[in-house]
Amino acid sequence: MQNSHLALGAVGEDRAARHLVAQGWRILERNARCDGVEIDLVASRAGVLAFVEVKTRRTHAAGAPEEAVDARKRARLVRGASAWLRDHRARAHSVRFDVVVVEPDAEGWRCRHLPGAFDAGD
Repeated sequence: MQNSHLALGAVGEDRAARHLVAQGWRILERNARCDGVEIDLVASRAGVLAFVEVKTRRTHAAGAPEEAVDARKRARLVRGASAWLRDHRARAHSVRFDVVVVEPDAEGWRCRHLPGAFDAGD
């Protein structure tokens, strides 16, 4: 079960990265580890730096995929992003937290990009 979950996550992250690149984003890092937190994707476009959480689901049996980014997960991502910014001395006009949902549809897999899905204060 764990291996299939990890494989599904890897497929989702790959599709999400390709989707963002097609939208003009540059992927700076995948699976970044900072302060004990894994950030799925770090992307930039036009002065915006986005820390992206990817949620891949085969079904909505457990609810909408984006609902899995709860307060605890958001706090961890904010902590990891702060460490990433410090470690990389990164500068951007704005920093935001996005979620990309990857789920099946009639043609295969579909990506839904939720820009600014939450704020650092959430």
